[in-house]
Amino acid sequence: MKLSSSPLSTIRFLNFNSPLIISPLSFNFPKTTFTRFPNFSIHTTTSSPAITAAESQLAPPKPLPHLPWLIVGLGNPGKKYNATRHNVGFEMVDAIAESEGISINNVNFKALLGRGFIGNVPVMLAKPQTFMNSSGESVGSIVSHYKIPLKHVLVVYDDLDLPFAKLRLLPKGGHGGHNGMRSIIDSLKGSRDFPRLRIGIGRPPGKMDAVNFVLRPFNKQEREEVCKNI
Repeated sequence: MKLSSSPLSTIRFLNFNSPLIISPLSFNFPKTTFTRFPNFSIHTTTSSPAITAAESQLAPPKPLPHLPWLIVGLGNPGKKYNATRHNVGFEMVDAIAESEGISINNVNFKALLGRGFIGNVPVMLAKPQTFMNSSGESVGSIVSHYKIPLKHVLVVYDDLDLPFAKLRLLPKGGHGGHNGMRSIIDSLKGSRDFPRLRIGIGRPPGKMDAVNFVLRPFNKQEREEVCKNI
């Protein structure tokens, strides 16, 4: 089931039980750049060497290399918070890692990190270990160190305002009262121009406080429904 396509024409998603697909549909390279992640590097350039008409008939044009992506899942570290609503971003990144055979076993920049490829696209998966409200300390450091363009930083997180188990992919936006997103926007000097995948966790019942609600685990029925989409 296709969920959404970013207006930035960079990402296509399937549901969590299917492999994540990142499909770069167009790239603009304003200058020659050299981007390094550990274990791989990507060189991009604005123009190709001139070729003659005869050469163009002999060889197909070479495809442009893919720029790396940083995919961040938000949550709180520690067993106490496993399987809680607020940690659904962690679960999404874990599902991507399992689907694509990427190990998230490195610790750096206050995060658990994994590096690999989704199709031809190099990706870094990150689960900040700073606790939710300080997620920007980790994300900002990763973005700065690897000089990742913000349009290639995807943040996955829980959302109280979306219907339960519904997903929404947006090219940019505000924090919507989510403290993890607030921290990330602050760490990126106030920029909101990065894509995000919001996962609906529903609203607290009755007069339950929102803080207590997001730190509660899903019940059995909710877990089954989430697993259909994650």
